[in-house]
Amino acid sequence: MEHVLIVDDDVDLATLLAEYLRAEGMQVSLCHDGASGAKTALQGEADIVILDVMMPGTDGIAALRTIREKSDVPVVMLTAKGDDVDRIVGLELGADDYVAKPCTPRELLARIRAILRRLNARSSESTRDF
Repeated sequence: MEHVLIVDDDVDLATLLAEYLRAEGMQVSLCHDGASGAKTALQGEADIVILDVMMPGTDGIAALRTIREKSDVPVVMLTAKGDDVDRIVGLELGADDYVAKPCTPRELLARIRAILRRLNARSSESTRDF
């Protein structure tokens, strides 16, 4: 069962996404600020992180920097900011995808599955080489 960590200060949206993903068979953890989200992501239990950019305190970009210092866990940036510069910065810092709010839970699920499918394909290819 895939484990998704959602880091978003919008409690209602995070809860809605979590309920949808759980109904699709995923395990979901929630954090509502960037600092605790980065700390939780670095514990290594999540298979993928959904990270909001605009949060008070430690924002998503700072949290992404912290995560990337020690982990290559896939990260999808989820944000209301649709500016090209913001998307480019997130991707250049190591985000695997960038989804503008509002997005449907179904689209987010499809993106999560696509990233995990590619990651699993790479893992099985590298184990076959030995």
